[in-house]
Amino acid sequence: MGKIKVLLVDDHAILRAGLNRLLTEQSDIEVVGEAENGLEGMQKTQELHPDVVLMDIGMPVMNGMEATKQIKKRDRDVKILVLTMHDNEEYLFQVLQAGASGYVLKKAADSDLVNAIHVVNSGDCFLYPSAAKMVVEDYLEKIKQGQEPTTSYDMLTGREREVLTLVAEGYTNREIAENLFISVKTVETHKANIMEKLNLHKRAELVRYAIRKGLLQVEFDEALE
Repeated sequence: MGKIKVLLVDDHAILRAGLNRLLTEQSDIEVVGEAENGLEGMQKTQELHPDVVLMDIGMPVMNGMEATKQIKKRDRDVKILVLTMHDNEEYLFQVLQAGASGYVLKKAADSDLVNAIHVVNSGDCFLYPSAAKMVVEDYLEKIKQGQEPTTSYDMLTGREREVLTLVAEGYTNREIAENLFISVKTVETHKANIMEKLNLHKRAELVRYAIRKGLLQVEFDEALE
């Protein structure tokens, strides 16, 4: 398997240099380019075809939120990981709605960024624990208020619910297979059935659905201890 190709999009040259150095030290990651604003990031995404775009939010010319929307319109397969200073609900939901696959705080980049890149490149979502807690609280409140239907979830078998929970926790297909003592092909079949029953079309939607149902509550409680 080839290296994960990453494009850095941030208006601070010093930060880009630091990120470049951090990622270049990884044997399976290659920084294929840099951009200093969202418009340039969008153009270089088309030129360089990165696997993951590391996107800042606040930038001149075109901000990261708009750039994320435009990139996802042109290429649904590219993964976008937002790197920002903002740890608040407003930014979190805008990021998810724009189509990003993850959210990492700049202050935690040295410890979380490499793992986050691997997670989103595999097709899953990565949420920083404090951000994930906000998602859980918001969606659980909607469930309490009756805004989230339960009929579709009730259609899932016990095994499908187990698979859904493990997907939401960030496990790969192989790890899920080992955890449940089933084959990788069986895991893929369960995931396909889950997405069909819930009328979901992307892995990221599958994770967000699991979050809405509160399936990650235990994990986040532990993270907050």
